[in-house]
Amino acid sequence: MSEQLSVRLRTILTLDPPASAIEYHGAWTDWATLHGVATGVEHRLAAAGLGAGSPVGLVLRNHPAMVGALIGVLLSGATVVTLNAAHGDAGLAADIAELNLAAVIATDADWRRPGLLDAASGALGLSATLDWPAVTVLPGLGVAGPGPFRSEPDGVAVEMLTSGTTGPPKRIPLTYRSFERTVAAASTHYSAAGDQAPRLRSGVAIVAAPLVHMSGLFRTLLNICEGRRIALLERFTVAEFVDAVQRHRPRAVSLVPSAMAMILDADVAPDVFAAVDVVTSGTAHLPVAVQEEFEQRYGVAVLPSYGATEFAGGVAGWNLALHRQWAQAKRGSVGRPQRGREIRITSLDNDAGVGPNVQGRIEVRTHGGDWVRTTDLGRLDADGFLYVDGRTDDVIIRGGFKVAPGDIVKALRSHPGVRDAGVTGLPDRRLGAIPVAAVEPAAGVHVDPGELLGFLRERLTRYQLPARILVVDELPRTASLKVSQPALRDLFSQNQEVHT
Repeated sequence: MSEQLSVRLRTILTLDPPASAIEYHGAWTDWATLHGVATGVEHRLAAAGLGAGSPVGLVLRNHPAMVGALIGVLLSGATVVTLNAAHGDAGLAADIAELNLAAVIATDADWRRPGLLDAASGALGLSATLDWPAVTVLPGLGVAGPGPFRSEPDGVAVEMLTSGTTGPPKRIPLTYRSFERTVAAASTHYSAAGDQAPRLRSGVAIVAAPLVHMSGLFRTLLNICEGRRIALLERFTVAEFVDAVQRHRPRAVSLVPSAMAMILDADVAPDVFAAVDVVTSGTAHLPVAVQEEFEQRYGVAVLPSYGATEFAGGVAGWNLALHRQWAQAKRGSVGRPQRGREIRITSLDNDAGVGPNVQGRIEVRTHGGDWVRTTDLGRLDADGFLYVDGRTDDVIIRGGFKVAPGDIVKALRSHPGVRDAGVTGLPDRRLGAIPVAAVEPAAGVHVDPGELLGFLRERLTRYQLPARILVVDELPRTASLKVSQPALRDLFSQNQEVHT
C-alpha cells in the first residue's frame, strides 16, 4: 500500500456509501453509516483539541459501531489505547482510571456499566452507535480535562494489549507506518494478483477474533482496506461460524487452532466448506494432526502463519503457491517470511547466528530496520521455512536442566486421546522449578494421567517428565484462545499435592 493508512481508509469509506459493509447479528451496516461513525469521532476529537498523539481509549467489543470508532481515531491521527470490554466492571473501570486518557469511546451499553463514567472523569467521553447521531458526548464528559495525559511517542497508531498468554497483558506501541507495511505485506503474500487498487469487492470475510486482540483488529483493518465486506461475529461459536460460512460461501476463512479443533469435534459436515479453498490459522501453535485432519475432512488448504503484536501482525506464513509445492515436505512449519520481513535464529548462549535446523531464538527485522528479539524458540530449515518450537521466557530450569514446555506439549498432543495440552512451571524448594501439565481430552475420550505419564516416558527424558498431569474438561484460555499460563498455574495452586 503506497498511500497513508488514513487516505486508504477515507477512500474505501466513500467509494459506494449505500453498499453493505459489515454484517452483525444478521443485519447489514452500510459504508455510509460506518463513515458517519468514523467522521463523527474524528470531528468530536478535533473540536476538543485532540489529534496527533492524543491517547484515546476504545472499549473494544465486536460491534460495527466500534469498528467505525476505531477508524475515526485513526483518521484523526490520534493513538488508540485498547480497552477490553470483556473485563469485569471493576477491572475495566480501574484500567480507564489508571491510563490518563484524553478521551474514552464506548457503546451505550458499556457506558451503562458501573463505575465507567466516574473512571473517565477528566476525559472526553463519547458514545458510538449506528443510529443518528452516530457519536454523542456523555453528560459531564464534554471536554478533555487539563491532564497530564498519557504520553505517546510520535506516529503511534495503537497501543495494543498482548493476549496475556504468559503473564499480565502488556501494552505494545504500534506505529501508523507499521500498520501500512503489514497490510501491504499481507495483501501481497496472500493475493495471487497483487491487486492493490482501492475498490469494493464482492466477497465476505468472517471475523470472529476479538477486536481487542491483534488478530481481530488486524484482520478487520486489512479487509476494510481491501474493500471487502465483513461478517462480524460477537464471538466465535461453531454454530454461528457455520451459519456465516453457509450463507456467505467465502473462498478463504481464518480460524485459530482451537476453533479448528472445535469444528472437528462438532463433526461439522464437509459440505459446509464446499466453497472454501483456504483456511488461514495463527495466534497459537497448530498441531500437525489437527491440520491434516481438517484438510482431509474438508478438502481445504490450511495455511499456518506466525506473527506477533510487536510487528502489527504477520511475519511469516504459507500461501497457496507454497502449499502446493511444499505442504507434505514441510508439515509443522509456519511458512516463509512475508515481504519486507527477515528472520534469523540466534543462539541462546552467545547470541551468535546458528545454521539450518538448529534451535534458537527467533529474531525479526522489518524493512531493513534493526533486528528485534522475540521470546520465541524456533528453527529455519535450508529452504527458509520457519518452525516455532516454544518460547524462551517459559523455559523451566529443573535442577539445572532446561525444560522447554513446548517439547512436553508436543509429546502430549501426539497421544490419540489428547485434544490439547498446556504446560507451565511451578516453584520447587529442591529443584528450583518443576513442569506440570494440564490435558484436555479428545471428545468422548477418557484419559488417565498415569497412562499419559507412561506414554511420555517413552518420548521424553526423565527431567522433562511433568511432576503432575491434570485432566480438565477445558484448558483455560485467553480471549484470543491461547492457553493462559497464569490461569494454568492457578489450576495447580488450588491443589498443592505435587510430587517431584
